[in-house]
Amino acid sequence: MISEEPVSELVPVENAAMPDRTVIQWDKNDLESLGLLKVDVLALGMLTAMQRAFVLIGKSDSWPVCMQEVPDEDPQTYDMICEADTVGVFQIESRAQMSMLPRLRPRKYYDLVIEVAIVRPGPIKGGMVHPYLQRRNMPPEEVPYPSEALRPVLEKTRGVPIFQEQVMQIAVVAAGFTPGEADELRRAMGAWQRSGRMGEYKEKLMKGMRKNGYQEVFAEQIFKQIEGFGEYGFPESHAASFALLTYQSSWLKRHRPAAFFAGLINSQPMGFYQPAQLLEQAKRQAVEIRPVDVTASDWDCTLEPGAGGRHAIRLGMRLVSGLRKPEAQRVVAARLAREFMSVEDVAMQASLSRRATRALATCGAFRTLTEHRNTAFWNALGVEHLPGMLAKLTPAENAISLPAPTEWEEIRKDYQQLGFSTGRHPLALLRPGLQRRGISSRRQLNSLQHGQRVRVSGLVTHLQHPQTANGVIFASLEDETGINNIIFWPGVFNEYRHRILGSNLMVVSGELQSQEGVMHVVAEQVEDFSHWVRTLPRNSRDFH
Repeated sequence: MISEEPVSELVPVENAAMPDRTVIQWDKNDLESLGLLKVDVLALGMLTAMQRAFVLIGKSDSWPVCMQEVPDEDPQTYDMICEADTVGVFQIESRAQMSMLPRLRPRKYYDLVIEVAIVRPGPIKGGMVHPYLQRRNMPPEEVPYPSEALRPVLEKTRGVPIFQEQVMQIAVVAAGFTPGEADELRRAMGAWQRSGRMGEYKEKLMKGMRKNGYQEVFAEQIFKQIEGFGEYGFPESHAASFALLTYQSSWLKRHRPAAFFAGLINSQPMGFYQPAQLLEQAKRQAVEIRPVDVTASDWDCTLEPGAGGRHAIRLGMRLVSGLRKPEAQRVVAARLAREFMSVEDVAMQASLSRRATRALATCGAFRTLTEHRNTAFWNALGVEHLPGMLAKLTPAENAISLPAPTEWEEIRKDYQQLGFSTGRHPLALLRPGLQRRGISSRRQLNSLQHGQRVRVSGLVTHLQHPQTANGVIFASLEDETGINNIIFWPGVFNEYRHRILGSNLMVVSGELQSQEGVMHVVAEQVEDFSHWVRTLPRNSRDFH
C-alpha cells in the first residue's frame, strides 16, 4: 500500500534546504552483487490513514492524538480481532487472515507478530500453519522439538519455523552451515527463481541435516519453506513492526470507529476495501454516516457530534465522482464567506461548471437548499454563467414542482455518483423477494448448523485466486447484514465461470461450513441476479 501523500506530511519539511540530487534506479539484486547497502523505505498507506484519524480525534477534543498514546494490550481490541471483525485493519483484513484469526485467537502483541507472518507463502508452502495451530494450546512441556539443539531457535514459535531468521538458524544448528553460508542462503531465498542456485543449497541442507540425525520429512519441510520465502516471507523484525500497526489500527477501529473509517477514506486509494465496504462496516458498528452536503462537507470526510456522545462521519466531496478538488475547495471558501441560498447561488459563488454542479446535484449535495435531488438536478441544468456585468446575476426562472425520487432512485443516484448508498443497502430493499426464494442473509447464517445446504446472495466486492490455493477461487458477497465468504472449487468455477466473473448481484447455493468461528459457503450452483439491480452501476471488484 502506497501513501497518497508524501512522507513529509507526517514530519513537515517545507522549510528544509534540499540540495541538488541525482536519483538513479537500481535493481535490488544488482545492488547486492555490487556490495552496496540496500535500505527499504516503506511508504505505508496505513500510517497516513492513522495520522489523519489522530488529527480528526484531536480536532474533536478527544484522545489519543498520536500513536504513543494508544493503550497497550486492550482486551476489547483483542476480542474484536478474535471475532475477525477486522475490515480496514492493517495486515489482517484479507479473507485469509480473517479465516485464521478465530483459530489462532491472538490475545497479546506477540500473537499478532505470529499472525502477520504465518499467512504467507513461506509457512503455508512449508506446511507449518496447521502444526503451529495444533501446538498453540499445548502446555509448554508437551511441545515437541526436532532436537534439543533447535529448542532455543524454535521455542517462541512452538517448535515450528515461521520467520526467515529461524530458517537461517536451522541451517547453522541442524545442517552445519557457517553463518556466512546461512547469509548466502538468505540471499538465495529472494532470488532462487532467477539464479537457479537453490538446488545446490538443497543438497547441502539435506545432507547436513541427515548427518546430524534429523528426519527426512523435517528436512523436506524446511526446504519447502525456504522456497516459499523466495516468493514472500517475513523476517521477525518486519512482522513485529507490522504487528504494532495492526494492533493500533485495531484499537482505533474498536474505540474510535468514526475517526478510523474517516481516516481510511481520506487516504484512498489504499488497502483491501473500497469506501463502499468501509462505510457499510462503519454502519454495522453504529457509526452515523451523514451525506455529502455543500453547506457542511469539506473535501475530506470530517467528524461531527452525534448521538450518545459518539461522533458521526460527514462525507467529504472527495467521494463525488466528477468533482475536482479545486472545485470543492471553492465551495468551502464561498460557504465561509456567506450562507448559500440556492443551487444557482452555489454555482455562481464557487464558479462551478455545469458538470460539477450536476455531479453535486446527482449525489444529493444540495439537499438543504432544495426539496429533493430531482429539483436540485433540474436547477443544476439551468445553471448559466452570464458574461460581463451580468456575471454575478442568476437568470430568473419560474419554479416548478417535480415528484420526489423513490428510495430506490435515491440509492441508484448514490451509486452512480458515489459508488455506495448513504441510506439503506440495496439488498435491504430486495430482501422480501430474496426471502421468498429461500435466500438467507449473512446474519441468518449464524443460527444455522455446519453442513446445512443454504442459498446466499450479495453484491460482488472481491474475487481472489491466491497462488497457494491450488486453483480455488474465493469471493466476497456483501448484503445488508454482512459479507458472505464463498469458496469455488476449480470444477464449479469452470462450470459457472461466466456467471462468477460477470455478476454484479450473485446468488450461490451450497454447503455451509462453520467451524472454529470461521464461516464459508462452498458453492455448488451459481445464479446471476444482476437484472435485479440493473439500474445500479457495476460494482468495482478485485480479482487477483
